[in-house]
Amino acid sequence: MKWMIASDIHGSAYYCRKLLERFDSEGADRMLLLGDLLYHGPRNELPEEYETKSVTAQLNERKHLICAVRGNCDAEVDQMVLEFPIMAEYCLLCAGGHMIYATHGHIFSEDNPPLLQKGDILLYGHTHVPKCTDHGNYICMNPGSVSLPKGGSWHGYMMIDDAGCVWKDLDGNVKMEYRF
Repeated sequence: MKWMIASDIHGSAYYCRKLLERFDSEGADRMLLLGDLLYHGPRNELPEEYETKSVTAQLNERKHLICAVRGNCDAEVDQMVLEFPIMAEYCLLCAGGHMIYATHGHIFSEDNPPLLQKGDILLYGHTHVPKCTDHGNYICMNPGSVSLPKGGSWHGYMMIDDAGCVWKDLDGNVKMEYRF
């Protein structure tokens, strides 16, 4: 299965549209959203085309293809308008023989990992900075941010399949790779 992984849309209709265009062109089977879907948060600038109703409509059109976890900016009121579950703190995936623990990153993160076994992957958003760090026993990965990249990074996402992970910008340019 081919997964698109994205995080931190923060209510940007413009960048949500670009992400969904990339989803179609990538031929992904499913999308995993790592939280912070609608609200921009008190520490962030307003993203381009901050239109939460538009983001809600765009995502709801693909509700049958989306899995999501809750971000620190997601609330029960967001769940009332989104037609797919967003309130789980984490989810588990398998790819390339690896167990992937996916979460937003405000509770479990690289600095505070959950209980992981050798070869497991901790996948999280929250920092808005793409990352792939091998800690020996486990690997930390972050897709960066769709709408508000930080640390000199790009507006982007990740693709995961049984061969590995590829980080791309919203034009589809490969930025980083990790092979299983």
